[in-house]
Amino acid sequence: MALNKVIVGDIECGNDQLFLISGPCVIEDEKTMMDTAERLAQVRDKLKIPIIYKSSFQKDNRSDSDYYMGPGLEKGLDLLAKIKSQFNFPIVSDVHYPDQVIPASEVLDVIQIPAYLCMQTTLVVEAARTGKVVNLKHGQFLAPENMAKPIKKIEKQENKNIILTERGYTFGYNDLVVDPRSFHHFQEMNYPVVFDITHSIRKYGIPSADPKGGAREFLPILARAGVAAGVDGVFIETHPEPARALCDAASQLCVYDLEEFLKPLIEFHNLATKYRNRPVIA
Repeated sequence: MALNKVIVGDIECGNDQLFLISGPCVIEDEKTMMDTAERLAQVRDKLKIPIIYKSSFQKDNRSDSDYYMGPGLEKGLDLLAKIKSQFNFPIVSDVHYPDQVIPASEVLDVIQIPAYLCMQTTLVVEAARTGKVVNLKHGQFLAPENMAKPIKKIEKQENKNIILTERGYTFGYNDLVVDPRSFHHFQEMNYPVVFDITHSIRKYGIPSADPKGGAREFLPILARAGVAAGVDGVFIETHPEPARALCDAASQLCVYDLEEFLKPLIEFHNLATKYRNRPVIA
């Protein structure tokens, strides 16, 4: 069955060009957001890589209620709209509650369903009914083949604008492991597949501001393995000063290191695309 290509702005997700979802984990002050967008625009133009700008107006799954959760729906969407207009980026952000979906859809090109909430029927259906692209993040608790269930919920709303994002499994206490077999399972569902690299290195149970809260040394090897396995896009949260980020400080990539980080991934993707349809010896 042919892959269902998904259009996000002027980006055709699922063609033979690697695309990137990137931006700060959560919306911070305007300068941080605009500086990140400016650098991402430079990377986009230099490497000719399509980029969807990502940042959360609300992070409702923080491990402590005192941690920064973002500016909220209204202020967050206003800033995302400004970035969209000024830098010509399609925009993705996540929703946590059904009543956020309609106002968010007025700004967002992609509505993201958080991994923890991928089985929340009311939320998923409400997002699907907008007709917008839905980025369905794979729950850490769910076998990859079972992602067919939330996909069906979206398809029942006559919406086939779906992106599937892998971000690792909880195989052990407070540790995530990426099983490359999941990329194969997702590809068989015939929607564009994205690998969320920076969330895959988080160490749960450790505050994200603690340097031990992420294992950045694994970013290059995981990224190259996922791209070589044939994913269509990569999800890399970026920040001008990751150590000072208000969320996921231990796992975000410095936006000024992104260009060099992406260069080998683009080469790997081009090679993987070349062999994508070659028969495999059983």
